[in-house]
Amino acid sequence: MTKQDILEKQAKTIYLAIGSNLGDKKLNIELAKYKLQNNSVKIIKSSSNYETLSWPDPTKPKFINIVIKAKTTLSPKDLLNVCNKIEIELGRKRIKKNEPRVCDIDILDYDQKIIRLNGRTKLNLPHPGIKYRNFVLLPLYEISKNWKHPVNKANIVKLISFLKDKDLRSIKQI
Repeated sequence: MTKQDILEKQAKTIYLAIGSNLGDKKLNIELAKYKLQNNSVKIIKSSSNYETLSWPDPTKPKFINIVIKAKTTLSPKDLLNVCNKIEIELGRKRIKKNEPRVCDIDILDYDQKIIRLNGRTKLNLPHPGIKYRNFVLLPLYEISKNWKHPVNKANIVKLISFLKDKDLRSIKQI
């Protein structure tokens, strides 16, 4: 085994956002966490549940969201495949973008790396929406107060300070 092989097999720190706005939302999130742990994702910390309005259409059912910090030896592409597989197992149907869903799992950060995969597997890390989403930033702050954005190196407190007041008022820890 080469030194490179050993380094690639070391567990990487990752952050995932998990959300649900259909069915038993809390149970859906717990099932997603359970399935992640059975697929080479070791959860280190999990945020509280946060309730938010559905985006971009606030008339749709409200979401419950969490962020987890975990370790994995999966590659970014394999991790994305695991997340997509779990979403489907839990009943997600991808018919229309941003429609209500049983489970949504987004990779927010993979070991502070900047990754761009195009083609059949499209993956942009860190997740391009992190800095705009109250339902990501507040749970992320809860579990990792020192997290910094891998691209612009802004700390999480600074990112939260850029959120609009209405976005801060519309999220509720439950």
